[in-house]
Amino acid sequence: MKIPFGDLSRQYKKYKKEFDHIVSEVLANGSFILSEHLLSFETNFANYLGSKFAVGVGSATEALFLALKAIGIKDKDEVITVANTAVPTVSAIDFAGATPVFVDIKKDTYNIDPESIKNRITSKTKVLMPVHLYGNPCDMGKIMQIAHDCNLKVIEDCAQAHGAEYKGKKVGTFGDFGAFSFYPSKNLGANGDAGMLVTDSEELAKKIKLLRNYGFEDRYKSILRGFNSRLDEIQAAFLDFKLTKLDEWNLRRKQIAKRYMNELSKLPIILPSYPSDNKHVFHLFVIRVSQRKKFMNFLSREGISTIIHYPVPIHLQPAYEYLNYEKKDLPVTEKLAKEIVSIPIFPDLEDREVEYIIKSIKKFYN
Repeated sequence: MKIPFGDLSRQYKKYKKEFDHIVSEVLANGSFILSEHLLSFETNFANYLGSKFAVGVGSATEALFLALKAIGIKDKDEVITVANTAVPTVSAIDFAGATPVFVDIKKDTYNIDPESIKNRITSKTKVLMPVHLYGNPCDMGKIMQIAHDCNLKVIEDCAQAHGAEYKGKKVGTFGDFGAFSFYPSKNLGANGDAGMLVTDSEELAKKIKLLRNYGFEDRYKSILRGFNSRLDEIQAAFLDFKLTKLDEWNLRRKQIAKRYMNELSKLPIILPSYPSDNKHVFHLFVIRVSQRKKFMNFLSREGISTIIHYPVPIHLQPAYEYLNYEKKDLPVTEKLAKEIVSIPIFPDLEDREVEYIIKSIKKFYN
């Protein structure tokens, strides 16, 4: 049996009629940028999250960048985040002219450690950027308290956490901004690049709308030094349809995760951990193993694709040597990076495939 890490063609086959209709409708309408489908999706996504405003942009990287610009980040301002995230999180900080400051993570949830945040705040710190990694919510209670006490802004990186909840409230709605990715493989994915910022601030929402479109207040009247970062109509229409399926897809991910948790619990591997009052949406199912290369090679021979998210923490990446971090600066981050491995979990993964993955992993340990 061959089991891919993900297979979006299955989604297309299932919803071919709807997808083909969406493309035809947008093409027939003849309006492709900043039109009715985007407005509809922005409204529906904001309502889904319980946020007052949502503004579609070109990608999550651009969303984070624009959020930083909107709150007035300046050169050499510091943004506290983690190094075990995808590089785009830090690319956005870099593009905005700010300095990323890395703190360590909690060894159970793999998310930012609030206690580590306190130790890295300086007079230059302006923003906290927690990442809800793998779909697992950060401890937003403690993070927002630190932000309040130190007068800091909070931009949530929700690229992997569509629909995730911290104590009954959806992530992305705690900070000044929540930034979402709609990269095709996400829990809510476009059929191309797309992103979104959500906020409860009307002023910030208006500013993002200016920034995403050259600062245009009216056509050809630029009142702000802006950019080009727009979520196009075809992607917005796809996403508006897919949003109606998100809870169903997240439930399927949770069902698969529950089988993994139940049936792999007695093996010498470390399974995902999260507080029972949080809602993990399992964008990824990440386990920790002691013989990772051997483990991955075995599953590959069994026909099962696996990936490491992420093998090299950002503070040890060549592109970020200028930040002058060294090995052992983030001990928990570095230890986990040597042990983590992601096994397949996506809504169209079949029960027989899940069973085969479980049997194969058990076979490795027998």
